[in-house]
Amino acid sequence: MNKLKLVVLCVSVIFAYSCSKEDVSVEQVKDKSVNQTVSTQRAGLKPIGSGVMMQAFYWDVPAGGTWWNTVKVKVQDWSAAGIDAIWLPPASKAQNGPFSMGYDPFDYYDFGEYDQMGSVETRFGSKTELVSLIDTAHQNGLSVIADIVINHNSGGDSEANPYAGGNTWTEFNPLSGNFYRSATDFHANNVHSNDSGAFGGFPDLCHHQTYVQDWLWNNPNSVAKYYRDVIGFDGWRFDYVKGFEPWVVKAWNDEVGGFSVGEYWDSNVSTLDWWTGSADASAFDFACYYKMKDAFVGNNLNALNDNMLWKQNASRAMTFVTNHDTDEIINNKILAYAYILTHEGYPTIFYKDYEEWLNKERLNNLIWIHNNLASGSTSILHVDNDEYIAKRNGDNSSGLIVYINNSDVWQEKWVETNWSSATLKDYTGHSNWQPVTQSGKWVKIQAPPKSYTVWSTL
Repeated sequence: MNKLKLVVLCVSVIFAYSCSKEDVSVEQVKDKSVNQTVSTQRAGLKPIGSGVMMQAFYWDVPAGGTWWNTVKVKVQDWSAAGIDAIWLPPASKAQNGPFSMGYDPFDYYDFGEYDQMGSVETRFGSKTELVSLIDTAHQNGLSVIADIVINHNSGGDSEANPYAGGNTWTEFNPLSGNFYRSATDFHANNVHSNDSGAFGGFPDLCHHQTYVQDWLWNNPNSVAKYYRDVIGFDGWRFDYVKGFEPWVVKAWNDEVGGFSVGEYWDSNVSTLDWWTGSADASAFDFACYYKMKDAFVGNNLNALNDNMLWKQNASRAMTFVTNHDTDEIINNKILAYAYILTHEGYPTIFYKDYEEWLNKERLNNLIWIHNNLASGSTSILHVDNDEYIAKRNGDNSSGLIVYINNSDVWQEKWVETNWSSATLKDYTGHSNWQPVTQSGKWVKIQAPPKSYTVWSTL
């Protein structure tokens, strides 16, 4: 096995990889909306972070190889609504083949073209259908974010493991012929016994092994470069980053670029901020998620006064209300979306919330507000159990004031704005008022029960 690895590695290094799907510059730029060093985007794509990301799946989407085509027919409408990127589930062949959601990866180079693990296609479809979906997304200006699972693998054969003193399921012989793995590539091994964390009893990849690094991101035919150059992905959502050190994500980013966000499932703001700096990547704002749960499910909007990643480092914060693992904010969910779509951070919308569970017109209106009015720093103007009012101070635009009312009656408040003698409008349409600010910039605004308003100048 070790000789085979050496041969494959040498061939990959010698081979001048030239089957790039589209030209992607390696010039590094700083996006003005997301403080993330990224490779120059493919021509015609919206600047990532300028709009809203769509999580384009949910747990247990329909099996049968239809999902890529289901998403493909929606991307045009999503783009028109103000979405700038879509996040896809893990796309390569996993142990459970046609039934897997992809989080038990087996062959990183099989996107639905090899007969292994019980099927040719993945749960989501074929490689041809995936590439067609990504092409269509690009034609509509959308970046496509790959869900990358590199903490653990699944589906290997049993082999004698000298580090374990017995047999382990660590012999991986993928039909793609790429990235063979054996016991040395997992924990425990000759490097060390473990890293930050194992998951679910699966074999835990050792990122300190040069062979693993080369196949994941360094080689011309590495997983990262194949995803980017052949399949067409533009960025990365790293699964379960608590399972390995942040330098892994940074090394990946430094080698291949692309927008990058990690799933560091932790409500501690300082920990989240530490991880984003160490990994040079964004993180999902679980601190914000749990404070919104306290606020909107616990019916105490005072929780929105507490610290969150977007308050500490907005350019690294990915805010969300629901994802495929969490759906706890059930009460007043539209109020939570009104919160993240008017505040700092890069917001994500969940597929089922948008397509099935909530009012799409109201979400489209909030996306428009986010993309056109929600700029500049944030000032909290008032908060109590039932009411929350905050101001975006504007950045080359007029800014806004959002009024969230979690009570059962209409509420009104006098607030100080950035505008003097200006007529305001509620851009949600929930109020017909058009109040005029006084010369001292104060104005009375209102919000209906269990709802919200968003005010800005005409």
